[in-house]
Amino acid sequence: MNIYVGNLSYRMTEAELKDTFAPFGEVKRAKIVKDRDTNRSKGFGFVEMENDADALKAIEALNNKEVGGRALRVNESKPKE
Repeated sequence: MNIYVGNLSYRMTEAELKDTFAPFGEVKRAKIVKDRDTNRSKGFGFVEMENDADALKAIEALNNKEVGGRALRVNESKPKE
């Protein structure tokens, strides 16, 4: 399952993002979206987890949880239209 993670700290790394989700199950990929010109974080990213049940547990546990001084917004990623 692909998970949207918003309101990230601008200093968070992809490794830290992966580590935040790792206690809930296997993380296939963690990607922070960056500005193409400045290479700075845009404050959101995506986490891909192997198991949907683990992903749902992670969403429930981490949505509105404070990480790096900011309350994360975590939900299932919707495909681009």
